[in-house]
Amino acid sequence: MGGGEGWMTGLVNRLRGQVRIRAECAFPERVLNLCGARDLAFWDLEWESATAFTCRISRQDYRVLRQSAEKLDCTLTVMGREGAPFFLLRFRRRQTLLIGLVGCGLALFLGSFFIWDFEIEGNEAVPEEEILRALEQHGVGIGSFGLALDGEGLRNQVLLDIPELCWLAVNVSGCRAYVQVRERIPVPEMVDETTPSNVVARRDGLVLEVHALNGRASVPAGTAVTQGQLLISGVEDLDTFGARVLAGMGSVKARTWHTLTTEIALTGQEKQYTGKEKKLVSLVFGKQRVKFFSNSSIEGANYDKITKRSSWSLLGIALPATLVTETCRFYETTEVRLDAVGAERLGERILTQQLEAEVAPYGEIVSTLCTSRQRGDVLTVTLSAECVEEIGDRVPILTEESGNGPR
Repeated sequence: MGGGEGWMTGLVNRLRGQVRIRAECAFPERVLNLCGARDLAFWDLEWESATAFTCRISRQDYRVLRQSAEKLDCTLTVMGREGAPFFLLRFRRRQTLLIGLVGCGLALFLGSFFIWDFEIEGNEAVPEEEILRALEQHGVGIGSFGLALDGEGLRNQVLLDIPELCWLAVNVSGCRAYVQVRERIPVPEMVDETTPSNVVARRDGLVLEVHALNGRASVPAGTAVTQGQLLISGVEDLDTFGARVLAGMGSVKARTWHTLTTEIALTGQEKQYTGKEKKLVSLVFGKQRVKFFSNSSIEGANYDKITKRSSWSLLGIALPATLVTETCRFYETTEVRLDAVGAERLGERILTQQLEAEVAPYGEIVSTLCTSRQRGDVLTVTLSAECVEEIGDRVPILTEESGNGPR
């Protein structure tokens, strides 16, 4: 049989063993005819000359061909032996190594039924540590038997422990557990349309727009208002029947001004690494930690620790082993003096972040101006900003029914 072999055929041939031979004979076609007569399969035929060729043949067929070729005055030379039987024969005098290989294969096979790694998808607000902790509390952690996993029962238990999740699924593939979660969408806060209330100014500003959805607008656009001033009244006057109390609601957009100040010290401490390092290497098997160092104490308090974790795998299968390398880099602190320009930029960044946190829920920043003033070794940085934001804030109206006088 000539020509190329398929992938599956090649795998079978290597499992049962194959021999690459060189046949040299005055009439080499007689060897091929002999193979056809004895039904001996061969492949990868290559002619070297008119009297010699090479090919591959199975281990069993080679024995038959070698006995039959003696009558043809043919010389058969073994060019190579390939496949599992020849590989295992190398260890017939190395029983310890063979036992180790078999034990390793058996350990990998049995270990594939246990969970040694987790992969979590779909979480944004809920930390992975919280999900893993909840799974471990209900019996699913490192080293758990994957085939005994009750997905439905586990989902119900974890969802009770983490109310921020609305769905969870755990699928085990090999040694890895794939955890898919879906977080619960927060229910929007219901607008109270029954409690009597006014809308007052949350802060000082210049009113740009007033939209009263319920109640009566108390200030027109272009009015400067102060904090606590009435903007939309929930009390509506009736010409003939007195007044009625409503749940005042609406939007009041205004131009506001913010002034933030911080102090930056022009002298400080800076790290200078000494070049001295100490490495602590350990191997984590499941939940057990094996240390490859005798003394874990570290001299001196000034050091940065960098931790690197390398998970081991074999043929794409995650192993229950993680190499942990902790590198301690020692440093000394020296006193440095900051540049006034750099200190001002640092203060501006700090104040801008603070301003964005204050304004973002209500509006946007229109313009900013940063100034600084130095006194000794301290630089005072001031950020002035103009913003456009919502300044209306609902406050309840205390009536006689609530036990207090009218407001």
